[in-house]
Amino acid sequence: MKKNYFDLTGRVALVTGCSTGLGVQMARALANQGCNIIPVARREGKIKEVARMLEQEFGVEAFPIRCDVSDTEMVENAVDTALAHFGRIDILINNAGTGAVAPAEDITDEQFANEINIDLFGTFKMARSVAKKAMIPAKFGRIINISSIYGLVGNKIAPSSPYHAAKGGVVNLTRALAAEWAKYNINVNAICPGYFETPLTRDTLNTEWFREYAKGAIPQERYGVEGELDTAAIFLASPASSYVNGIMLPVDGGYTSI
Repeated sequence: MKKNYFDLTGRVALVTGCSTGLGVQMARALANQGCNIIPVARREGKIKEVARMLEQEFGVEAFPIRCDVSDTEMVENAVDTALAHFGRIDILINNAGTGAVAPAEDITDEQFANEINIDLFGTFKMARSVAKKAMIPAKFGRIINISSIYGLVGNKIAPSSPYHAAKGGVVNLTRALAAEWAKYNINVNAICPGYFETPLTRDTLNTEWFREYAKGAIPQERYGVEGELDTAAIFLASPASSYVNGIMLPVDGGYTSI
């Protein structure tokens, strides 16, 4: 008998930052494997559009919930609402994030605090709530935190020290939660994307300047395109990853290998 190692039929995944870009791409990837999706983001109209698209294209159930992950009350309400509807949350993809770009000497306290509140503290708040209310009682869970290559290394082309600090924090938060929650059969891993084309990055990546930069900085000499993050998300969400815990998986064309 053939076995589908990546079948997610009947599972429920909550995906933050799921109004556009990589969040939507990963939600589509999981839905393609039969997973029901809870798109979560601040823009209600956008997540409703995403939910309709997922249901129409993949035949799964999608239940959008508006939430700002930096707001503890909204996080708790979102998780309660999701559980009231589905009765379970099997998979959490912590993708919500922002990015302050400015020289470190010019970064304000407010910019730094906002970055940490969304990218790092928001990741923790959502993981804490989902684990406590859904995964620990079920003795099962897959948490995928979205860090970045900038959580692993520095860079010389886009000064963004708050982003590096937050994403570096996500890396070690992932390790800490993986060690602490393994006893509940909860696997916590992180994906560290490199340069990917999204509506926010398209104009920058599609320039002669970036193409020249990529030739020297990225072994594959190009940025990532839609679909190239899918298999990482599917693998870490699937039954096939049951003994994979606490890893950082760069999907970066080899950027962090040199």
